[in-house]
Amino acid sequence: MTLDPSRLRPATRLVQGGVQRTHHGETAEALFLTSGYVYDSAEQAEATFAGAVDHYQYSRFANPTLTMLEDRLCLLEGAEACRTTATGMAAVNATMLSHLKGGDRVVASRALFGSCHWIVSTLLPKFGIQCEFVDGTDLNQWRAALSRSAQLVLLETPSNPMLELVDLPAVAKLAHAAGAIVVVDNVFATPLLQQPLRLGADVVVYSCTKHMDGQGRVLGGAVLSNKQWINETLQPFIRNTGPALSPFNAWVLLKGIETLALRVEAAGRSAAAIADFLADQPGITRVWYPTRADHPQRTLAAAQMTGGGTVVTFEVAGGKPGAFRVMNAFELIVVSNNLGDSKSLATHPATTTHLRIGEAERARLGITDGVLRVSIGLEDAEDLIDDFRRALAAPADRSAVLAAD
Repeated sequence: MTLDPSRLRPATRLVQGGVQRTHHGETAEALFLTSGYVYDSAEQAEATFAGAVDHYQYSRFANPTLTMLEDRLCLLEGAEACRTTATGMAAVNATMLSHLKGGDRVVASRALFGSCHWIVSTLLPKFGIQCEFVDGTDLNQWRAALSRSAQLVLLETPSNPMLELVDLPAVAKLAHAAGAIVVVDNVFATPLLQQPLRLGADVVVYSCTKHMDGQGRVLGGAVLSNKQWINETLQPFIRNTGPALSPFNAWVLLKGIETLALRVEAAGRSAAAIADFLADQPGITRVWYPTRADHPQRTLAAAQMTGGGTVVTFEVAGGKPGAFRVMNAFELIVVSNNLGDSKSLATHPATTTHLRIGEAERARLGITDGVLRVSIGLEDAEDLIDDFRRALAAPADRSAVLAAD
C-alpha cells in the first residue's frame, strides 16, 4: 500500500490494512500453512535466533498470515503492536500471566465473562496473586480498591451479559496512580464502536471468534498494546508457552474482518430497533441496551462509544420457566452461547456462560433466571421482531411439549 494507512478510514483499513503480497501478486491474502521456515545458511539461522536479522523461525512464534492479521488489527485499534492467540480466553490468560507474579495484586470488575471470572477468582490465587472484585459502575469502589498498590486492572465494558459500562478514563487514572496497567476486554463494543487505548487503557483483548470472524467458523484471540509491553512482556510468554493461532484461522479472520464494519453497523441498527420493541412488550420486565434512554449509563455510553452494539439483554417475567418458554418458541433465532455472529443467537446466561460463577455472584450482577442475552445478526430486523412477537406469545406449556418431542 502506497498510501499512509493511518490516514485511511476504518472501513478501508479493514479491507486493505496489513496486506503483504508475495512475488506472485495474489489479490487475497496468502495463507502460509507452514510450521517452520528454512534458512539460506547456518549463519543466517544463528543470526535469526540471536535476533540480529529479521526472519521467520517457527509458526508458534510468528507466521506471515498472522502478521497480516496483527498489522490490520493495529491499524483498526490504533495500537503499536498486536499478538494473536488461539482463542479469546488464551488472549486474556496470556495477558495476565505474562504480566503478573506471586505477591502481585489484581483489581477486577465483578461483571466478567464466566471464564475470565474464574481466572481471577480461582486460577490467579493459586499462584499467590491477590485478587479483589469491585462493582465496575461504582467509582468509589474503584477508588477504595486502588488506594493501595496494584499491578493489573481487568474489566469489560460493556459487560457480558448485563451491558454495564465502566468509566474508562476515570478508572485508568486511578489504576495508573496505583501502579497498575489497565486491561480491557472490548469484545462487545468491537474496535469500531470503542477504542479503549484512546481512553486510557494499556492493553485491549479480543475474542476474534466473535464479530471479527462473525460467521461461526473459527476460534481466535488478540492482544493489543504498545510495542515495549508486547515485545518484552507478552511475546516471551506466547513464544514459550504456545497459545498460537492457526494460520488457517488467521486467514479466515482476515477475510471476515473485511466486512466487519458492514456487519456491526447493520446488526447494531437492528439491535437498537429490537431493544425498543422489547421494551414495550408485556411479559418483559426490563431491557438493557447502552444507547436507550432508560439505560442507567447512557451518558457514559455516548461519551465512550459510537453505537450501542449488537447485543440486547432483557428479562422475561416468570424466571427460568418464562425465559425457557421464550427461547424454545423461537423459530428464527437459535439457541447458542456464542455472540457476534451473522445469525441471531439467544443465550440464557444463568445456566450457560455464567453458571459456574455461582448463584450468589449472579445475584450481585443482576443475572436473574429470567435474563436472556440475544446477539443480533444480519437477518431482516422485521423478521426478527416477528420472531420475538411469536415467542413472547407462545403458550406456557410449549417448552414441555418440545422437550417431550
